[in-house]
Amino acid sequence: MKLSGKITAIVLAAGKGSRMQTEIPKQYLSVCGKPILYYALHAFEQSSVDRIVLVAGQEDLAYCKKEIVEKYHLQKVQKIVAGGSERYWSVYNGLQACEDTDYVLIHDSARPCIRVQRIEEMVEEVQKVKACTLGVPVKDTIKLVDEDNYGIDTPPRQYLWQIQTPQAFLYADLLEAYHRMSQDDATDITDDTMIVERYLHRKTKIIQGDYSNLKITTPDDISIVENFFEKNKKSC
Repeated sequence: MKLSGKITAIVLAAGKGSRMQTEIPKQYLSVCGKPILYYALHAFEQSSVDRIVLVAGQEDLAYCKKEIVEKYHLQKVQKIVAGGSERYWSVYNGLQACEDTDYVLIHDSARPCIRVQRIEEMVEEVQKVKACTLGVPVKDTIKLVDEDNYGIDTPPRQYLWQIQTPQAFLYADLLEAYHRMSQDDATDITDDTMIVERYLHRKTKIIQGDYSNLKITTPDDISIVENFFEKNKKSC
């Protein structure tokens, strides 16, 4: 179901990815002949979102425009803006660059295996619940530990989910939450659902995603992503 209003996807590509142990930021590493960033942008290009705002490092703006957006003819990327020192500041910059938008999807470019079908499910669900995110149930037992790494509690696994992106929100709500966050000194924010829950006191619905929608973090993840595209014949 197409949204009754306009929707923008904000794709985040400003991180350095130090755990990848490479000089090149992970979003620009090549997988099956194309930069990792391309695959996330391509998925949103194929979806029903109206436009894309790409958030990249200040030093990478020209590269993204010429070597990714123009090279691969990504028509929905209407703005490329500089990110901030932390992920949440990059999101805030992206939000402030949006125009004529009713809903917004936030996605990490380091998740290149996002399926168009999942994007469409988020587009449909955000109309109903105003705030939602993809996620998958955890497979392993999770332990809470103390400062000395001794286990102190084992939360029931049926209530634990691993959160992914994209995350979808009413644009006005998320922008307001970020305005409030910007006046705070919080440094523990890791995703956008936390901001909505903390500053607007609203719940976020979790939608079943795919375990293949992993976030590239270490060198081992590259081979997993390559296998995904080869298996699904999505070298594009």
